[in-house]
Amino acid sequence: MPRFINSKALSDLLASDRPHALLDVREHGEFNAAHIHGASWLPRRRIEMDARVLAPSNGTLLVVCDDDGRRAALAAETLERLGYADVHVLDGGLNRWVTDGMSTEWGVNVVSKEFGERVFETTDFPEVSPDELYQWQAEGQNVVLLDSRTPEEHSFATIPGSRSLPGGELALRFDALAVAKDAKVVVHCAGRTRSIVGAHTLRRMGVPNVYGLKNGTMGWTMAGYEVESGSPRVDLPSVSPAVEAAAATRAESLAAKDGVRFIAPEDLRALIATSDQQNVYLIDPRTREEYAAGHIPGFRWFPGGQAVQRSDEVMAVRQGHVVFACDGTVRSSMSASWFRQMGFPNVYVATGGITAWAAAGHEVEQGHSGSGSDLDALKSVARISSSTLLERLSGVGQSAIMFVGTSREFAGGHIRGARWIPRGWLEFHIGDVAAIDDAVVVTCNDGVQSSMAAGTLLDLGYSRASFLDGGVSAWRGAGLPLETGLVGVGSPPNDVVLAGTERTFAEMMQYLRWEEELGHKYRSQPG
Repeated sequence: MPRFINSKALSDLLASDRPHALLDVREHGEFNAAHIHGASWLPRRRIEMDARVLAPSNGTLLVVCDDDGRRAALAAETLERLGYADVHVLDGGLNRWVTDGMSTEWGVNVVSKEFGERVFETTDFPEVSPDELYQWQAEGQNVVLLDSRTPEEHSFATIPGSRSLPGGELALRFDALAVAKDAKVVVHCAGRTRSIVGAHTLRRMGVPNVYGLKNGTMGWTMAGYEVESGSPRVDLPSVSPAVEAAAATRAESLAAKDGVRFIAPEDLRALIATSDQQNVYLIDPRTREEYAAGHIPGFRWFPGGQAVQRSDEVMAVRQGHVVFACDGTVRSSMSASWFRQMGFPNVYVATGGITAWAAAGHEVEQGHSGSGSDLDALKSVARISSSTLLERLSGVGQSAIMFVGTSREFAGGHIRGARWIPRGWLEFHIGDVAAIDDAVVVTCNDGVQSSMAAGTLLDLGYSRASFLDGGVSAWRGAGLPLETGLVGVGSPPNDVVLAGTERTFAEMMQYLRWEEELGHKYRSQPG
């Protein structure tokens, strides 16, 4: 049975060097509204899939929290079933934490965003406003615009004329662009963090005339300028051996200066072997295609620019060991450098990356490995095909249908008649949808969360529970109709967080002011 920990004891733990993970099991919108500093977000609906990613070792001291302790207690039971031996629940949740006089913060990925603002405040960071950039473009100045976000974000909405060059690729590929020495290089993202970190990276690599675009695409939009959608400029520039060698020399030097340790293949194997005693995080920061073509077994794909943007999603145990491995050293060195600058103590680069690993005769893995739920074998849950469910909906054997993904996923497409019950609240609201002897079909986008939820229903006594094989994606793939919108949802959901240009102008301003304020405490500190 999970144990309880009070606010004072948790506060002392968070201030200590004892390895631990604080996991907030609420939904993203709830976490964004208020959470405890140092918490990693792990929604209850994703525990089986992602717990091992955030806390690899079964011996990890885990503290689970929510708003009042109800969902946290159920989440703790799941974690124990996964094999974690030291699980605690915050007694009374955040409600008690606040009542006891403890502080909370709002927003997501706070550690990473605070790092970006610290760089901004302490390095005499050069910034260009949207109006200035627009004027430069209108005057025909030589401006090179680089979007440091993911290619998908770039294609959705970018600054006109910008090209995609994700933050993790900047150090490796910038010189391949053959930018003129007198060009003005402007790095942008949707807001602030990735543009600041990206521009700072280029400056540390010796690139002149580099600027960050103030407030990114949100600032551009708020200034009254149009964004570009559907940009085709997403191909990464090819890198010659000479360019890579020069970039590697600079990146390795910066990483060493920041306190990164380099680890040879045999020592890496030894470290990986200790994963059951300590938390070892293995990160491959290359592109999706490179990772799929071949990576060191056990390494997780997490592009470098996204890793620095979402460090709390990379590792929940700050005292753990994180190893970055690319094909050489440039991208892994820069990713590791960022993590050291954020204060993570045990950061490594795999010397020579996968190239040295393979040359040493070690196995290389291909494809994209999943998170690998440890509960897959614990349930024998009935699955139902789209065609069989269609027959039931036509009158042959009626079923209660529910959707257990997010409200955004539900609104994007669900089977007509389905009720939205977030998986985290399943035990508390199932009685509103189905009686214990009803046939229940659980759905989600891909069938993963719904299979777990159907297993929970079996535990509760719903013996006729099943899940839609392949989820709504399979239903859609069969050409069957879907309903969209928040049909049957009584009150506005609080489970999702709007991003970028999804926000209203007022929401954009509030978000950007929050980001800036994270750095105010560093204003008196010289770089």
